[in-house]
This record gives sequence, C-alpha cells and structure tokens, in this order.
Amino acid sequence: MWPHILCTFGGSVIGTLLIQRMDSGFLSKLLPFLLIGFSLYFLLSPRISNDDSQQRITPLAFAFLIGTSVGFYDGFFGPGTGSFFAIAFVALAGYGLAKATAHTKLLNFTSNIASLIFFALGGHVLWSAGLAMAVGQYLGARVGSRMVVSHGVKLIRPLLVGISLLISLRLLWQHYF
Repeated sequence: MWPHILCTFGGSVIGTLLIQRMDSGFLSKLLPFLLIGFSLYFLLSPRISNDDSQQRITPLAFAFLIGTSVGFYDGFFGPGTGSFFAIAFVALAGYGLAKATAHTKLLNFTSNIASLIFFALGGHVLWSAGLAMAVGQYLGARVGSRMVVSHGVKLIRPLLVGISLLISLRLLWQHYF
C-alpha cells in the first residue's frame, strides 16, 4: 500500500494548499450529484460483494490515478471521500466490498493527516472541534470495522448508499434551498 499512501498524501497536500488560496463553491454544488451517482452504482450494481473480482488496472496505476486524485479532492473539499475510494477499489482494483472498505480507511486517514498538517501550517485549524471530530472518527471506525467483519456486504452496501444519499440531500438543501 505504500505507493497508494504516498500518492494519496501528495494529492491531499496539493489540494489543501490550493483550497487555502481559492473558493470551493463549484465543487460544493457538484458533489451532491456525484454522490447520488455513486449511490446508484452501489445500489444497482449486481457485482458488488465480499468476493474479489477481476482487477481492471494495476496497483501502481490505481495509486497514481485514484490515490492522487481522490487525495487531492479530500484535501481540497472532502465530503464523500470514503465513497469515492470504496467505489474505485471495487470497480477498478476488483476488491470485494469488505476489503475495499478496509483499504479505504487507510487512504482516507492518510489524506486527513496530510490535510491536517498543511492546514495547521497555514494556521487554519480549529483544534477543539478537530479533536472532538477525531475522537468521533476513531470510535466510529472501531465500531464500523467490527460491523464490517461480522456483517459484510449485507451491512456495508445499504450504509454506503444511505449515507451517500443523506450527504447529497444535505448538500442540495444547503446550496439550493
């Protein structure tokens, strides 16, 4: 996973540095529609399971293409990053959903650490809110990991679809109503 981690870290650093210099308004309006598309993919795709399938790109190509671009997105804007990584692991790397979710957590953590470092260096961190969110993320990851291992796709698929749709609705409401 080292190439994936390095590319994700680098992409996130670039996104974090860029967002500190510009407005992210366009992405915030586009994101709900992207998340709805991913939700529909997870909902309607018959091939999503815990079983690995055929790999469509090499691990190194995945690291450069997905790690860098999704890392950039997470550093630049952020919401839905886990869904983007998960869909890429399933669709391109051929991972089963449980394995994709585990790898997603590692890369999402990587991009979050990179962003934290470079937002902190830029003086743009609300430490008390960030610490509370970090504790919540840690606890959620612990509970979620156990649920993935015990329930697999039966749990992950509806959660990915539901959470992506809820985030989409919230963002649509914020920007259009």
